[in-house]
Amino acid sequence: MMKLTIKEVAQCLNLPADTVQRWIRQGRIPLNSTGSSCTFKLSALKKWAAEHNLSYAPNTPGQEDSRIHTAGLESLFSVMRRSGIFYNIHGDNPESVLQEAVNKIPELEHSLKATIYSRLLEREALVSTGIGQGIAIPHPRSPLTGHISRSRIITCFLENPVNYAAIDGMPVFMLFILLSPSTKIHLHLLSRIAYCLRDASFVDFLKTTPDPDSFFSRIKAIEKHLDDADNF
Repeated sequence: MMKLTIKEVAQCLNLPADTVQRWIRQGRIPLNSTGSSCTFKLSALKKWAAEHNLSYAPNTPGQEDSRIHTAGLESLFSVMRRSGIFYNIHGDNPESVLQEAVNKIPELEHSLKATIYSRLLEREALVSTGIGQGIAIPHPRSPLTGHISRSRIITCFLENPVNYAAIDGMPVFMLFILLSPSTKIHLHLLSRIAYCLRDASFVDFLKTTPDPDSFFSRIKAIEKHLDDADNF
């Protein structure tokens, strides 16, 4: 058994610390936390990391970590801006809105769009990706390794809210479709979306169906605040 801070465990897994904290609370990672420290069985953690396609590279305690978890990873702002925003997505159920949204993704062949749509439906069949407050984050069960080389977050405002079987029962009015080539990138971007959505004023802002310039400016400002806090 070893004892590390949550920050040190996050560095070993090359993940954001808030992601590790959330997984500990959810019981998804084999750690026991006490205050700011975690006690874990090394063999269990390594096995868990391998099962989830994550690397485990421990640092010497007290040694400065040269691998900042966001180093080399594209920002949420740049991924969203590159992927685009789409308005008035038609449909009256998750299947139909996902179909139209996927069809609008630029620069993808028809066969790949069909694969993505099938993978999204497969994920929704397990449990809804409606996270509450009228927002869903559809994504495949596993990364699209070999299918895409760059991540995408397709932002979609629906023409009419739909019943998405969300955790709070609220109809969904917008989607963030998250497509990633690796687990590491997926977790990085998902944690940043989650950070944005924890801000109630940002959710209220989304309900106004902002224009692209306003939306991207807000995302950039929130992400800068997050990065400044991480570097403090």
